[in-house]
Amino acid sequence: MIFKDRRHAGRLLAAEVSKLGLEDVIVLAIPRGGVPVAYEVAKILRAPLDVVIARKIGAPGFSEYAIGAVSADGAPVLDVPAIVSLRVPREYIERETAAKAEEVKERMESYRGALPYPSVEGKTLVVIDDGIATGSTVKAAVRWLRRRNPRLIVLATPVAPPETIRELSSEVDRVVCLSTPSAFSAVGEFYEDFSQLEDSDVIEILREHRPD
Repeated sequence: MIFKDRRHAGRLLAAEVSKLGLEDVIVLAIPRGGVPVAYEVAKILRAPLDVVIARKIGAPGFSEYAIGAVSADGAPVLDVPAIVSLRVPREYIERETAAKAEEVKERMESYRGALPYPSVEGKTLVVIDDGIATGSTVKAAVRWLRRRNPRLIVLATPVAPPETIRELSSEVDRVVCLSTPSAFSAVGEFYEDFSQLEDSDVIEILREHRPD
């Protein structure tokens, strides 16, 4: 399945999520790419839209290869087998964890300003990204949310490899994924238009959905 762009993927995803009959929903996007996808879902569900932020910890010398991720409270989720295999020093992990935690804080302030984070206790949360490769960032974000005592967490994404979906299924209550191709190298290959988003794009989408 090839999506025209993130908005198109969001509309298709919204159609599937709406079939679940969820109640008392908050839609939470993983920036940046997840935000336009989540906007379409939130619009169909008539639900509030916000962000949940985590940052990937990249391997030394190869930042795109995730060996973990850090959530909004600074708690890391680490890929121990990868760390052992690559012989990543503890000092590197500690330094990167602190740096990524600061990045999460800065992005939260940039996207949300001084607005208090919504209470998710007892709520149904729909967590959305534009696609998932390894799942490290999603896992960190979901575990942070779980510590805030929601009633239900639904993970929704247009595309992810089957092994990633299997792993993340144990972290959430429901998964909605439109396409699980076994041949998977990058999320962008499943989009005709996978243009990079800027922080200003994220802020504008959030403002567009936010009620006056």
